[in-house]
Order: sequence, then C-alpha cells, then structure tokens
Amino acid sequence: MKKFLLTLTIAATFQSLSAQEITLDKIYSGYYRGKGIAGITSMKNGENYLVIEPTGIAKYSYKTSQKEGNIVDGQYESYEFSDDESKILLLKESEQIYRHSFLGKFDVKDLKSGKAISLNDGKAVQEPRFSPDATKVAFVSENNLFYQDLNSGKIIQITQDGVKNKILNGLADWVYEEEFGHTRLYEWTKNSDAIVFVKLDESEVPEIYIPIYGKSLYPKEMRYKYPKAGEKNSVVSAYIYLLDGGKKTAISLDNFKHYYIPNVIQTAKPDEIVLITSERIQNASDILKVNTKTGAVQKLFTETDEKWIDTDSPTLEFLEDDSFLWGSERDGNRHLYWYDKDGKLKKQVTKGNWEVTDYYGYNPRSKEIYVQTTEKGSINKVVSKINIENGKSQLISNAEGNNSANFSKNYNYFIETSSTAAKPYTFILKDGNGKTVKELQNNNEQLQKLKADNFVDKEFITIPNSVGDQMNAWIMKPKNFDPNKKYPLFMYQYSGPGSQQVANSWDQGNALWFNHLVQKGYIVACVDGRGTGYKGAKFKKVTYMNLGKYEIEDQITAAKWFGNQSYIDKSRIGMFGWSFGGYMTSLAMTKGADVFKAGIAVAPVTNWRYYDSVYTERFMRTPQENADGYDKNSPTEYANLLKGKLLLIHGTADDNVHFQNSMEFSEALIQNKKQFDFMAYPDKNHGIYGGQTRPQLYQKMTDFILENL
Repeated sequence: MKKFLLTLTIAATFQSLSAQEITLDKIYSGYYRGKGIAGITSMKNGENYLVIEPTGIAKYSYKTSQKEGNIVDGQYESYEFSDDESKILLLKESEQIYRHSFLGKFDVKDLKSGKAISLNDGKAVQEPRFSPDATKVAFVSENNLFYQDLNSGKIIQITQDGVKNKILNGLADWVYEEEFGHTRLYEWTKNSDAIVFVKLDESEVPEIYIPIYGKSLYPKEMRYKYPKAGEKNSVVSAYIYLLDGGKKTAISLDNFKHYYIPNVIQTAKPDEIVLITSERIQNASDILKVNTKTGAVQKLFTETDEKWIDTDSPTLEFLEDDSFLWGSERDGNRHLYWYDKDGKLKKQVTKGNWEVTDYYGYNPRSKEIYVQTTEKGSINKVVSKINIENGKSQLISNAEGNNSANFSKNYNYFIETSSTAAKPYTFILKDGNGKTVKELQNNNEQLQKLKADNFVDKEFITIPNSVGDQMNAWIMKPKNFDPNKKYPLFMYQYSGPGSQQVANSWDQGNALWFNHLVQKGYIVACVDGRGTGYKGAKFKKVTYMNLGKYEIEDQITAAKWFGNQSYIDKSRIGMFGWSFGGYMTSLAMTKGADVFKAGIAVAPVTNWRYYDSVYTERFMRTPQENADGYDKNSPTEYANLLKGKLLLIHGTADDNVHFQNSMEFSEALIQNKKQFDFMAYPDKNHGIYGGQTRPQLYQKMTDFILENL
C-alpha cells in the first residue's frame, strides 16, 4: 500500500512538470555533454600555444587566436615537449593500471628533421621523461629504469632487480601512487648527467587477492601489495645514477627522515636534486638537497605540524637563482613562503584569511608569481598575480566561480578556464593583466539544453554546527517550489579531509542526476562540515585521530537544521555518498538512525583498519597507537542501530576500498537481524563504470529513493 501511494505521488509530480525534463536516458546518451579544450600548452616563445585536436597537435597564436596548422598530424592521447622544443613525445595508446598509472606506447618525433622513432622499440612503458638536453628519454619497463639514446637508438638498462609485487625502481607502488598522487619517482638533473631514483622494496608488504570473474570457468585472481593501516610498507631507498660510467650510488639518508620518499624534484642548478621525505607519522617533512656529484645531502629545512602535513600535495618551486617557494599551513592557512638556496626563510609571500590553492609560475621580469586562491571566499577560486618583493596583488580572473589559468611562457597571455554552479565552462584568452582578448569556447548550447529541460541552480547558504562554525552548503529546490509545502530531503556529501563539495563551480558529476531527483519532487542539499577544505587548517584538522566523529556530527546537525525548516518533511531525510561519502552514509544510517530514513552507501570504508596505511595514518596514526579512534568511528560498531532503508553498493574488484569493507558491514547488519539491500558489481573497480553499468547503477539508486524516501 505504501509503495502504491508513493507511485501516485510520483505520477502527480510528473503531471505538474513541463513536458521537458532531465532524464537518465538523456544524461547517459551524452545529450548534455559539454565541450572543452584538451592539452593546452604554451610554447617557449610565449606567442603560441598547442592543443590536442582530432587531426593532430594544433598550433595557435595567442595574439590572433588563429590556428597556424598542426605541428604533428595524427591522433594522440597526450604529448610532451623536450625543454628546447626540438622533439615531442607522443602517446599513441594506453592501458590503465591504477588511478594514475598506465602502460603506454610512445613515439618520439624530431620536429626539425621530421624523423620519428618508437620508444623502447614500440613496447609499452611507464612514465617516460626527456632529459633536459633532449638527447635521451628515461622510462620504466617491468619495474626497471631505462633510458634510450635518441641519436643512436640504444637502450641502456639502469636497474636489473625490478620484479612485480617485489621491487620497483623509479616507480610508485600502489599506496604511493594513490596517496601521494603520482607514479614517477625519478628525475633527471638539470645538466642531464644523472638520474636520481627511488627504489621501493615491497617484499614484506601484505598482498591482497581479488577474484576476477569474467566469463572464465574458474575465476582469475588479481594480486598486488596493499599496506593496510598499521601493516608493513615498502622499504624505500634513493640512488644516484651517473650516465658517464653507469655507476649507481646509494644516497645516505640515515640522519634524516626517510620512511617515505614521496617526491623527487629537479632544481634550477646542475648536479642537484631535492628529495622530500617523512617518517611514518606524517607530521614532519625534511626537504633535502642532494649533490649528485658527491652524494652529499644537505637539509634545507624541516616542515612540521602538530597534526599532519599534506604530503600528497607539496608546493615546491625553484626559481632561476635556486631560491624556492614552499607551500605551508603554518599560519593557519595555506600560503607561500620564499626561501634562499640554502633553506633560509626570506619572507612569507602571501598572507590573509584565505588559501593558495594552486601555483602557476614566476615571471622574473616583473618579479610576480601567479597563483589560484580563495581570496574571494572559500567556495570560489580566483587567479591573481603577486609581486614577490612588495606583496602587491592584482586579481586577473573573474571575481567569482571556479577559475584556473594556463599561462604563456612569457606571462603576456593566459587561457582562463572558468565556471560557476550556474554556468558551464568557458575558455577565454586574456592578456597578462586579465583583459579579455577573445572567448575561445563556451558551453552555451549545453546550458540552453539544460534550461529548456528545467535545470535548477544551486542556492548557496551557510548552516551553523554545534560549536558555532558556519558550514558551507548548497540546496536545490524544484522550479515550482512552494514554501508552504513539505518536501523530502536528499543529502549528498563526501566529507573527506581537505575535500570540497560545496563550490561555486560547474558540477560535471552528479548535478544532472540531482536535477532529475528535484524534478521528481525532492529537495537536494549538500553540506561541507568539519574536516573539509579551504576554510583553514583548524577547521580541516579538528578531525585528527577521530576520523568520522565530527564529520557525522555535523551532517546530523545539518539534517536537523533542514528538518526544522518549514518546507522540509523531517520524517523523509535521506543521504547518499561514495567512498568516504559512503562511509559517512553508513554512519548516518546507524549513528543518525533517528534522523535519516534512507541512505545509499557506495563503495564505503566501513572500518579504517581495512584502508591503506599512508592515507589512514596521516589522519589517524596507526591502529596500534589509536585503537579507539578506529573502532569507535566504524559503522560496524553501530550496526544494531539501523532503522531506515539502506542500499549498500560495491564493485567486487575495487582495488582502492576493498569489497571486504561492505562484506564486514553486511555481516554486522546480518548478525543484528537488520534488513538492507545490497548490490554487487562484478569485476568493477572503485569507479563502478563500463558499458551500461552507470545507467543501470543510477536507475537502481533512483528507484530506491523513489520507493523509500
């Protein structure tokens, strides 16, 4: 009977809508797909830029914005210039491995002679990189480091001990790649005489086994090393390889922090490389300068924090005189600091109750750095140029929305990519002072289609939490919203450390689905509570050692606040989240069982003991040190509290958040005699996609909401 009444309500909602609406079929047919510009790169002359087009790598003029032809014909996935632009590295085809890593087949083309050669005799490689003098390309193949001489074609093998699931040379293991955000762990010196690389020995790291069903009579098995919280990690070491003589020398790091070596960075001077290292507790990082001729290691300085340092996203940029810029949260917000070449602090370059979110470069002629910041509010990102000596700042992008920039090498021009929550991406060519030269591309057609189908914009608000913080939030209401009516509320969040879901930017993810739900009579909302980013270190790091505790408190508080609004039916509040958001939804349906009627938890972590070491220990330390922090914030501990309708979803081949998480939570619910729905996606990873998977998934979630909320 209840389901029948709900069906009638849905039918009535449909009748009140315009004939045009946002449907799942339209969403997944690509009807609303927007346009972009791929692979924007400035040439050294600062007068031309390149983009990837279906016919090749196209060259455009900044001054006229006109195409001047292709520098290379053909279809390529990506490209990279040598420093002198005499050669170009072209990715022809690739095969994804994990989040960032892939195997690729590359060509190297000499742009002067027109001659092209296949890298590694046409066999797939990982992480190729030109030497600065453009005479060689280093790469990784089967966990060993090589370089190829581009004049002779000769391939020189640098390491010989690489073995799958055991030894990696110049290449990140699974957890380094996932949590430090990149795959390459080697770098050329500026004079092309040496390569410094990191070796990872994962022999003692526990192995995870994932069945791959496919259509085989017997399932196959995917095996890889995955260090969970508190377990053994790869043993890391660093080496110098001198091309002249082929000698490898270990770098002595015994006097420095050296449990992790996440970054290998080229400086502005020859015979130098910088390593960023840390201990297992990620609250201090050493910035170490290595002399590749002598092997001597000089500590420039140590960055410390009471809680943690974001070892996954350091800002370290060397200027022409080998002084450098460093990003730090030491004053409570992420800002840039200027050091001399020996690691002595010269000055704090940026300051204010806002954060530097990206660094684009330095113009030595004007003494200006170019950065993206939140100086116009935490939900906006804008682009400014700042004089490094006198601190004078000039906004050169739009003052609101999400704005990023791709600068010409001489900083006379930049291509601004901008959007707001109400306006999809535009690409505008501007001069160095932010004056518009020409709009290169917009997505007005996409927006017209959406508006014709009654697309609704997000309304930005703030909501107080229990300790007086104003939490950023957005809300989406039906076109025919009636403040005297009671609407069911569907809340979405992610909530992970430093994340942001409440942003004044175009949402190419779930926004169309949320519109679909709004058109069926729901209000959709999102709240960024404590632990999320761009509101200062204190707000972000309050969750230290208690991941999940304050985040779910804030979501429950926000749900109650919404429930007290005259237009919300407090008996019909639901939640949806993926990954960390799935974890939060699992807590909402247990710890917040009196508030939430229905929830969809996709690929959730359900006990931080099951997640990887680098990420989890950054915020929680190890389970051995902080058992209560792990167990008291696990939804499995509260399975007995479930009251509402829960849909649990997971891909069986999730290499990131293992299927094991949902299995353990399911068992806890079962043993507490709790009924719930479960959907397993065979052989699908953390993204749960491929073929008709996403349309089926979103139809299932839509049906669940319509039936239970």
